[in-house]
Amino acid sequence: MLLALPVAVLAGTASAWFLWALDRATGTRMGHPWLLWLLPAAGFAVGWFYLRYGSAVEGGVNLVITEINAPQQPIPLRMAPLVLGATVVSHLFGASVGREGTAVQMGGALADQLARWCRLDETDRRIVLMTGISAGFASVFGTPLAGAVFGLEVLAVGRSRHAGLLPCLAAALLADRVELLWGGWLGVHHTHYALPLIPDMTARALCAMAIAGVLFGLAARVFAGATHALAGAMKRAMSYAPLRPFAGGVVVALAVWLLGTDKYIGLGIPTIVDALRQPLPGHDFLAKMAFTIVSLGSGFKGGEVTPLFFIGATLGNALAPLLQQPFALLAAVGFVAVFAGAANTPLACTVMAMELFGPGIGAHAAIACLMAYGCSGRTGIYKAQNIDSSKRASRETLPPVQ
Repeated sequence: MLLALPVAVLAGTASAWFLWALDRATGTRMGHPWLLWLLPAAGFAVGWFYLRYGSAVEGGVNLVITEINAPQQPIPLRMAPLVLGATVVSHLFGASVGREGTAVQMGGALADQLARWCRLDETDRRIVLMTGISAGFASVFGTPLAGAVFGLEVLAVGRSRHAGLLPCLAAALLADRVELLWGGWLGVHHTHYALPLIPDMTARALCAMAIAGVLFGLAARVFAGATHALAGAMKRAMSYAPLRPFAGGVVVALAVWLLGTDKYIGLGIPTIVDALRQPLPGHDFLAKMAFTIVSLGSGFKGGEVTPLFFIGATLGNALAPLLQQPFALLAAVGFVAVFAGAANTPLACTVMAMELFGPGIGAHAAIACLMAYGCSGRTGIYKAQNIDSSKRASRETLPPVQ
């Protein structure tokens, strides 16, 4: 508990300054659209810096998860400034990436420095790293309860490390408050998502949430599989790492020019907000998925979560009339359910839905998140997750009936 507190202060402070830099970068890009044409050069620069200085931290979030599941070596402190700078550059010039990966990496890297300074054993080091994940996630999204659960649930499919629940909760709650204090001074605030009155759960709504959950899970499966496949293909085709984000930047810049819109680059928060208010074009989720797969698969840094929020919200918006459900409700459920399927974290995402949209959405979100989790495949966006059990219990895995 005592070690969780400085981890929270460090992670909350880092997230606040990161969000401030991200806000400035996004505003600069929107005010100067020509910066998009420099995206290939920015991608080359990011790739070169990681090749020259960041080979030991290239694994990103997967490296943090690996060091918790199977400790091997300390996480270098340079992970934090490298990923922060690379993510801000990616957003400044128009890549379609998120921000959760950056916050989790900063939280994990800062937490591990504290673990090294205190000379902790493997068990205590694991818990301190888990608090870093929880603190980073909670502070960057303003969802402390979801952050606490995420730090436990993301490590393995089918099992949570409940021994770390109390320190992860303390770190998440304090990191969120620290970020809010810094944010008030820096003028940076979390997005507030307004949701109209949530209808009662009925048999029709239950069926609609289950059907939508299946589709959200399939979308998550396609996203994770395509991102991993593209990353592997580009590594085989281009042995010199900086050329990969350069090529990805060319594709993204040309696609924006051909489509005549920049709504599918960056975080895309305005479109997420619109998905909760009004009908949107049915292809929005496909376009955002394609832009994000190219950006992340080619080597730009950031995260997957906010693009997954975009994909889920716009997919839910498109499904609403087909399933005869309110636009806002299905967009909000999709917001968390696609992420639940992609990250294999249905409990954290259900809690996140209640923190962001109110407790009334809990039952709807839980059904969709669990269905998405069950239909998203064996692996997700984090390849380092341990697969501790099947998502569907078989006769052989169930205990005998006495």
